Amino acid sequence: MNHFLDYSKRLHAALELVEFDKVEYLAEELYALWRSKRTFFLCGNGGSAGNAIHLANDFNYGISKKDGIGMRVDALPANSSVVTCLANDIGYDKIFSQQLSVKANKDDILLVLSGSGNSPNVVNALNIGNEIGMKTFAILGYDGGKCKSLAQVPIHIPVNDMQISEDLQVIIGHMIMQWICEK
Repeated sequence: MNHFLDYSKRLHAALELVEFDKVEYLAEELYALWRSKRTFFLCGNGGSAGNAIHLANDFNYGISKKDGIGMRVDALPANSSVVTCLANDIGYDKIFSQQLSVKANKDDILLVLSGSGNSPNVVNALNIGNEIGMKTFAILGYDGGKCKSLAQVPIHIPVNDMQISEDLQVIIGHMIMQWICEK
């Protein structure tokens, strides 16, 4: 029982560290993106990849329940054929940046989800996103890594726990989704 109470206390303490002004800014930018029919891209590795796919579903389908039209959203880790082809042919570090160079446009939004903020593929995604002229955001744990300085708007929660870091990615995503639905 103590483990579970301790985990919930650590999660609650981490939520107190979230820079909600940056979360609100991301929400406002996503609302504007949705209304202008631009595209929202998400990426991450491991559990963060699963979170990117989960949130893509929420922003495509979840927000469509009210107005009938979901957001144009693309979870870059979702297509295993594309990911494994790119990893094999050009390198795992380019699995997201190559997709963005083909699919993304200026003023689209990129959200990187990463515990460490140091994986070369998410670093490269932010680099190409900035080069294209996308609006780049990241939800990061630990010290924020390289992504903290690359994202135009880093939402950095300094927690040294991968599971809590990944929990926060989904919680923030769900907060934004519900905010858009209410708006």
